[in-house]
Amino acid sequence: MKLTIRNIAEIAGVSPSTVSKVMNNYSGVSEETKKRVMDAIKENKYQPTYTARTLSTKKSKLIALIYAGKINVDFNHPFFSEVVSAFKKTIGMMGYDIIMFSDESFGHDNGSYLARCRYYHVEGCVIIAGDEIEDSTQELVQSGIPCVGIDIELNGPGASYVMTDNIQLSTNVVHQLYLDGIRDIGYIGGVRDSAVARDRKTGFENAMEQLGMEINRDWMGYGDYYEESGYLAMRKILDKKPYPKAVFAISDLMAFGALKAIEEEGLQVPQDIRIIGCDDINACRYSSPKLSTVKQYKSRLGKLAANILHDLISNEKQIAPVLIDSELIIRES
Repeated sequence: MKLTIRNIAEIAGVSPSTVSKVMNNYSGVSEETKKRVMDAIKENKYQPTYTARTLSTKKSKLIALIYAGKINVDFNHPFFSEVVSAFKKTIGMMGYDIIMFSDESFGHDNGSYLARCRYYHVEGCVIIAGDEIEDSTQELVQSGIPCVGIDIELNGPGASYVMTDNIQLSTNVVHQLYLDGIRDIGYIGGVRDSAVARDRKTGFENAMEQLGMEINRDWMGYGDYYEESGYLAMRKILDKKPYPKAVFAISDLMAFGALKAIEEEGLQVPQDIRIIGCDDINACRYSSPKLSTVKQYKSRLGKLAANILHDLISNEKQIAPVLIDSELIIRES
């Protein structure tokens, strides 16, 4: 028979509330009573159920992981998989478990993120960037439940976010190409108006204008951060001549697609067109040519998100958004 906290109370000759106080190290219980309760727990090998622990402490130690948006990244996307891995490891060391919420059931009774967070008594949420953000995400952010966004701007009570300084990221790319004598620069950005896509495009255009270089709209394409969309965007750029001397793709996977399109056109990288990607995923080191890219500090993003969320939960205070630097990695492309 599985023992309950009431059974332990009967064995120790105390009330269930006293057992709860002892288990959670509350004050107001004598040393003699504590010993009697602990002996009963050990002798009977009592393990409190998750539900009992949650009800007694009012803390679930659960964090909700949400991939936001009607259009969101796959779980195996190389950039976000590394960020989430760092977040999971860091938050786990703080004593939290992670529960993942799917948006596939939206339109049914359990479609609300907020309702699910309250049902599972989650203490906080980490929200991963997506496109076409659902109203349910905004409802959650405004609820006061601590939330931290990764690559998505969150504005609400108890909410904050971490992301790379994407305007500066694009600015650095344009400046480097300018210093290399390149003036004809193309761009492959995000197809939808997420904060990341918006800021990287803004940084690119501002830097081009600052240095007096023409922004050629025929050399600008858009994709969904995956290889096929980068390939198609580059094909459209190559449909019109002259070609740009360099192209900045705001994800490495789109840059790989652009490389393929350039090779199919009979051109060479970097001799005819230079390519710079973004993220510095592991595959960049093994492509041919090895891909030049902008390194985002994925581990730092995940660790920062975990620490900020922990502080939001523990201290119940507002924490300002954090933007972190990036690094241009020059390889062969």
